[in-house]
Formats: sequence, C-alpha cells, structure tokens
Amino acid sequence: MNLSELLKEDFSPEFQFQASRSGGAGGQNVNKVSTKVELRFNVLNSNILDESQKELIQKKCKNQINSEGELIIVSQEERTQLRNKNTVIKKFKELLVKALTIPKKRLKVTPTATMIAERLKNKKMASEKKASRGKVDY
Repeated sequence: MNLSELLKEDFSPEFQFQASRSGGAGGQNVNKVSTKVELRFNVLNSNILDESQKELIQKKCKNQINSEGELIIVSQEERTQLRNKNTVIKKFKELLVKALTIPKKRLKVTPTATMIAERLKNKKMASEKKASRGKVDY
C-alpha cells in the first residue's frame, strides 16, 4: 500500500484519546476544563500498517514511542478539546508522511571543465575587486 492510499485509511478505530488539564497560564479555563488531548497509537499492533511501515515508523519516531510500542502525540494549543483532537489527528498524519517518505538518493556529479573554469574566473574577479579596495595615495 502506497502513502496516498494509506493516508485515506481510517485510523480512528486504532486511536486512543486521553484528555487532561493543560499546563501553563490561562486562568479559570485552564484550571477547570480538560482541553489537552493525548493521542496514543499502537504501532506494533496496528492492522492497517504492514511490517516495513511499522519498522520505518519505529526507527524514525523512536523518541515519541514508549516502551509498549505506542506512538504518543499531544496537543494543548487550542482552547477546546475538539479542536485539540483535530490538531492531534492532523499532526499524526503529518508524522506518517514524514516517517514513510523515503528520500531520493543523491547522485554525485563531477563538475565539467566549463563549470570549473567559470568558478575560477569568478574567484579571480572577486579577488581583483577586493585587492583594489586598498588605501588610496594622494
């Protein structure tokens, strides 16, 4: 399954949400309302991901995965629990894209003779420009 098909999948049955009170300043709303949302997604027991995808996610997101193999994403930026829940889901999908995209291999390119000559010409011009900035005799 490729990445675009994977992102169209419904991960919601495998999500576990937990709400708690946000930290920091905010006054009465912060002290009373549980708006901070924590998403837990068990990478190891996922039915949607295949083994290679699980390995990639575990390797690239190892700092966000706990000892039980759960990927944990937290959001407390918004003022409501629903908005934080949507933000967490969005962060999860972005993290999936980032973890599962394999970068292209870089091809080494040897510079051509023209490229080398052009670079040396530019260096020479810059050197002459800087050398002409010396003190002026009157």
